[in-house]
Amino acid sequence: MSQAAPAPFLFVAVKPAGGRTLGVRRARSRPALAEVLRREKLLLLQSWRLPSWLDREGRISLKDYAVLNEVLAQLLSRGVPLVEALDVTASAVSSGVRPRVERLRELVSGGSSYADACKAAGGFDDVSVSVYRAAERTGDLAGAARQLAATAKRQIAVAGKAGTLMLYPSIVLVISMVVASILLTTIVPKLGEQLADANIPLPRYSQIVMSFGRTLRDNGTFLLVVLAAAAVALLIFNRKVGDAIGRFSRAAPMLRDVVLAQEAARFFSVMAAMTRSGVPLSDALAVGNKAVKLRTLRQQLERLRTRLIEGGILKNLIEEVDALPLTTRRLLIAAERSGDLEAAFSALASDMTEEVERRSSRLLAVLEPAMIVFIFLVIGSLLLSILVPMITMTSGVGTN
Repeated sequence: MSQAAPAPFLFVAVKPAGGRTLGVRRARSRPALAEVLRREKLLLLQSWRLPSWLDREGRISLKDYAVLNEVLAQLLSRGVPLVEALDVTASAVSSGVRPRVERLRELVSGGSSYADACKAAGGFDDVSVSVYRAAERTGDLAGAARQLAATAKRQIAVAGKAGTLMLYPSIVLVISMVVASILLTTIVPKLGEQLADANIPLPRYSQIVMSFGRTLRDNGTFLLVVLAAAAVALLIFNRKVGDAIGRFSRAAPMLRDVVLAQEAARFFSVMAAMTRSGVPLSDALAVGNKAVKLRTLRQQLERLRTRLIEGGILKNLIEEVDALPLTTRRLLIAAERSGDLEAAFSALASDMTEEVERRSSRLLAVLEPAMIVFIFLVIGSLLLSILVPMITMTSGVGTN
């Protein structure tokens, strides 16, 4: 849905009259900072930008994003003024997002447009802000909010299905890793010591596993400190870690197909909202391309937009976007001829969401047996390191 908002500012302000320091306040951005100072009649003494990992507000969750846009669309379509609609919307979202919606209402009541208020309040990505701004120009903010709500609901449905399918393998994986850790740090080293005291020769593989288990057991405190430091590092550099995971997901063979379908679904949803607002196709592409992170697809769409601006025709240029399925390109050509691109974009958004579900199910169907094989290799290798010396010992006793 939305990318992380810019890190907030901390600032110290004073009243112009008495010069009394009021203390520390927060603002999401420089425009928001200026608005707070103007509204409260304060003077800025000093400001600092917080690191992103200290930002407790973060971005709006997908669920709250869907609820906000859905309630807003329902109220605005019935003629409710935007300020009153935001007042009602604040009671519909979760308690953590409610202060941000209240800030939106304050900014809008102070004369800001809804798009500018969203940008100042934070939590909305550039794509959402651009869609809101285009819709406000044509007076169809309700339609844009409804489209964005539908997109968020599709993403929630896909994520929920993936979470359900991954629940069982995840539980099995966690239990297996716990069992493997107990075996590796308790049973394996103890058995190794007993076999060594009995002067029983151990295979090289068993020696390596038992030595590794003893190292883990003897340095447990140090390992816990390392894990805690790694957790803190992940918290601090969460954005870089997220970017790295995103790059990997766009390069991995089967996962790449899921990401492509997901980004295409978001792209077509944005294009439907923009064309509904009467935005020219080239300008809509400038906004929709921001929702695409896959390099191949984004480059092709950027090239398509450039050639449209130069006077090209969509039906001739769309064939070059071979990152999209052939049926998708044919549908866009037919829609462009009939002059109904909005309906085509909406239909493609729904189709791509279904494609995400199919590809996710296919990926999870492959991951589940792969995870079982991984678990078998981990625990099986530990059991093998125990059983081989015991079999050797038993064979030796039987021979004697």
